[in-house]
Amino acid sequence: MEAMNKNSTMARQSFLFLIFFLHVSLIATCCRAENTQKHAKTAVPLFVFGDSILDAGNNNYINTSTLDQANFWPYGETYFKFPTGRFSDGRVISDFIAKHANLPFIPPFLQPGFRQYNLGVNFASGGAGALVETFQGFVIDLKTQVKNYNKVESRLRQKLGNDEAKMTISRGVYLFSIGNNDYMSPFLTNSTILNNYSDSTYVGMVIGNITTAIKEIYRRGGRKFAFINLPDLGCVPGIRILTSNGSCLEKASSLANLHNEALFKLLFQLQKRLKGFKYTIFDFNTNLKNRMLHPSKYGFKIGEAACCGTGPYGGTYSCGGKRIVKEFQVCKHPNEYLFWDSFHLTEKANKQLADEMWKGKSNSFNDVGPYSLKKLFKIH
Repeated sequence: MEAMNKNSTMARQSFLFLIFFLHVSLIATCCRAENTQKHAKTAVPLFVFGDSILDAGNNNYINTSTLDQANFWPYGETYFKFPTGRFSDGRVISDFIAKHANLPFIPPFLQPGFRQYNLGVNFASGGAGALVETFQGFVIDLKTQVKNYNKVESRLRQKLGNDEAKMTISRGVYLFSIGNNDYMSPFLTNSTILNNYSDSTYVGMVIGNITTAIKEIYRRGGRKFAFINLPDLGCVPGIRILTSNGSCLEKASSLANLHNEALFKLLFQLQKRLKGFKYTIFDFNTNLKNRMLHPSKYGFKIGEAACCGTGPYGGTYSCGGKRIVKEFQVCKHPNEYLFWDSFHLTEKANKQLADEMWKGKSNSFNDVGPYSLKKLFKIH
């Protein structure tokens, strides 16, 4: 009898403990949910547009070729330990910007089941350009990315109501990396399109489409824009191998420089013309060039050749063996390299550049300006 009473007492104590545990767990869950909702209402969302520099995996979900995908080994090996569709060994610049802004990874728009738009969306597509004709049929061009944004904006209004959606949209930051493929694709595809236009006219077409995209987002309530300018395109490994002696392809670099000048002027003019328009432009070009010329200064051993690929400079776009050329080599230590593959950077490089973009340099308007990205996120 005494044993039975003891067992009964222990059972009651266990039951009471279970009730207490469930009660505490329920409170914790409710608090987490409330905190998440509160964070969602006060957070500054990040909306990402552009190309493979920022793509978090949209191209996993479209009918395209492996030239425009990175969802196979060894992509993703450093951080995620599996391929995510990011064109790097790990995270890309937009991932680090999100981390700086106390946001989670911003998912691709096309990721199945994703509908939590109030913290931001990634619309970027590897290979995309501002021109619809750039790798047409294989990528999500900028115009289509903006159409996808318009769908999100409409869904936010349906879910949150007009007033709260308007606040979410206006406090959001709109991050762009676009133009790279518009200037590289003619050389990679042996296209004659550049013969049909002067350099300034061609750049004007690209800038014109970017202008249209900005104005459409502004019309729908976006006010804070962040741009990454173009690198010295003629010197990336995948373009450099197109020259007979491995030197930089001057024509590609010249177009990128013209684009950067025009982009700078455009954003400066828009700030004067559009009420409440604010922007930052990061000098990706100079920061990358410094690392290519002086890799050891930034903790790299190799500044001009790719970790993954084949041929001179690792410039043949074969990383992973799933593309046209199957032969490839991959280095043992990606963090010793600036470039991961023929066109894209290692996670280490992406982090450094994202850090530079976030904090800016107070004495250098041309490096990040007129706001640092950190300040842009804080502006209401």
